[in-house]
Amino acid sequence: MINNLKKRLADEKITVAPGIYDALSGLLVEQAGFSTAYMSGASLAYTRFGRPDIGLIGMREVADTVTVIRERIDIELVVDGDTGYGNALNVMRTVKEFERAGASAIQLEDQDLPKRCGHLNGKTLVPASEMVGKLKAAVDTRVDPETLIIARTDAIAVEGFECALERAEKYLEAGADVLFVEAPENRDQMEKMNLQFSGRIPLLANMVEGGKTPVSGADDLEELGYSIVIFPGGTVRAVSFAMQEYMGELKKTGSTDLWRNRMFDFRGFNDLIGTPEMLAKGERYADPKD
Repeated sequence: MINNLKKRLADEKITVAPGIYDALSGLLVEQAGFSTAYMSGASLAYTRFGRPDIGLIGMREVADTVTVIRERIDIELVVDGDTGYGNALNVMRTVKEFERAGASAIQLEDQDLPKRCGHLNGKTLVPASEMVGKLKAAVDTRVDPETLIIARTDAIAVEGFECALERAEKYLEAGADVLFVEAPENRDQMEKMNLQFSGRIPLLANMVEGGKTPVSGADDLEELGYSIVIFPGGTVRAVSFAMQEYMGELKKTGSTDLWRNRMFDFRGFNDLIGTPEMLAKGERYADPKD
């Protein structure tokens, strides 16, 4: 796997990274032609436990999921590392495990425990100095300099916008490769942060449908100055919406007939996931007497 994310973020064209949570969602993102996917910790909590993003997912669960995803897809993979799952020593282990599993970029945030989704209320933060130490530990630990460290601050909701920018400056100085100022509340804040960091470091935008930030398209965010935009939960929300409709129809009618043009049939799905190719590959190693 070649990690071209650093080079891609240096381009004027914005990188769009849909959220994924398993190998199948990653495969669909790759097949759609995207260069980058975002391994969403929130979506992993949604799909694995059917629970909200409130710190229930651990490092090992994320690393194991990344390993499975990386075995299936080759595009760049940004991995949500939450708080690093503890102090600077925990961050070092997290970076080692995620990089070994195949992460192209590792995102770390400055929330305190118990952490929660960046668009939920009631967040708390660690001191900026503690986050600086965690970022330095992450930078020092990565083996490949092409593995990017993304520094996220949730300070807008806790300390205010100006404090969030002050934290972002400290995280830039600590060696972060990308800044993620979470949950700006209006376009004015989005414009100001891009003006402050333009030409200094790539900025990441997070689009959450129904969240605290005005949702914009990639072209508009590119005009503002963002280098990458993630749509972390959109995938699982779209899948959940479709599945709820499907289950409702199946319960009502006892049949899938009305969904036949809205779903893969058995052969179509096997073509999607590469079953014929895998069976053909296996035949190459079969005993000719069988």
